[in-house]
Amino acid sequence: MDLKNTLAIVVPCYNEEEAFPFSVKSLTEVLKGMIASKKISEKSFVLFVDDGSKDKTWQLIEEETKVNPFARGLKLSGNVGHQNALLAGLLTANEDSDITVSIDADLQDDVNAIEKMVDAYLNGADIVYGVRSDRSSDSVFKRATAQGFYKVMSAMGAKSVYNHADFRLMSHRAVEALSEYKERNLFLRGIVPLIGFKTEKVYYERSKRVAGESKYPLKKMLKFAFDGITSFSIKPISLITALGIIIIICSVAALIYSLISYFTGNAEPGWASLIISIWFLGGVQLAAIGLVGQYVGKIYVESKERPRFNIEKYAKHKEEE
Repeated sequence: MDLKNTLAIVVPCYNEEEAFPFSVKSLTEVLKGMIASKKISEKSFVLFVDDGSKDKTWQLIEEETKVNPFARGLKLSGNVGHQNALLAGLLTANEDSDITVSIDADLQDDVNAIEKMVDAYLNGADIVYGVRSDRSSDSVFKRATAQGFYKVMSAMGAKSVYNHADFRLMSHRAVEALSEYKERNLFLRGIVPLIGFKTEKVYYERSKRVAGESKYPLKKMLKFAFDGITSFSIKPISLITALGIIIIICSVAALIYSLISYFTGNAEPGWASLIISIWFLGGVQLAAIGLVGQYVGKIYVESKERPRFNIEKYAKHKEEE
C-alpha cells in the first residue's frame, strides 16, 4: 500500500469549546485506525480552524497541539464565516497533504464514513461527497426547508448534491482547482461540483450534536440559502421580469374590462380595488429593486477583491515543526 497518502481532516470551529474534546478524540482515533490499516500516511493530521471564537476554543486547540502529534490549529484573525474558515483550512492543509476531508466540529456527520471516502479516493475518485441517507434526526420544519432548498437550487440551474452539506473528501489537485475560484461570496456546495474530476458518494446517517448548540439558527440558514441561490443563478431576476410582464398583461386586461364596463353603463366606483392594485404593484417593484440590489451588492463586494481571511497563528506539535 502506498504510504504517501497524507490525509488532513479540516474542522472549522466557532465557539466549540464544549464539542472540541469529543471531536479531537474521535477524529484522532479515525486517523490511528487508518494508519494501522496502512491506508494513509503516519504524517496525517487534523487541522482545527478557529473562526474568531469568543470562548476557549483556541486555547483548547493550542493545548491539544502540544500533546497530540496528530492535532494542528489554525487561528484566523477574526470571524469570517463558516465557508471562508473552511476554505482557509483546506488551502492551508493542502500544502502538507494529498487528501483533505472537511467535517464540522459537532460530529453530526459520521466519522466512520471518512474511511469509506478514503477507499473511494484510493479507487480513483478526486472528490467524494458525504450524503445523508435520511433526515430522520431533523425536525419536520428543518427537513421540509432543507428539501425545499435543494429543489429550488436545482430549479435555478445551480449544481448541487442533494442532501450534501460540507462533509466531503477532496484530492490535492481538486483543492488546487478550488483555489482558482476567486469569488468572495463563497458557497462551496455550489462551487465544488463545478470543479469536475471523478466523483463518488458515500452515504451515512446523521446524528445529533455531541455537545453545544447549533451555530446556524433559522435566520442564518435562510441567509445562507439566499446567498447560495443568488451566487449561482440569475433566474430570480428573470422570474421578476416574467412577473412584471404578467402584471402588465393583467393590467391591460383590466383596462379593457373597465372600458367595456364604462361604455355599457355597468361601471361602479371602487376605490378598494384601486388601492389594492397600487399596494400590490408597489410591493412587486420594491421586491424587484431589492433583488437587483442584492446582485449589485455582490458585484460591489467582488470588485474590491479584499482577502477572504487572514491567518493569525498556525500551531503544530513540536515533532511536526
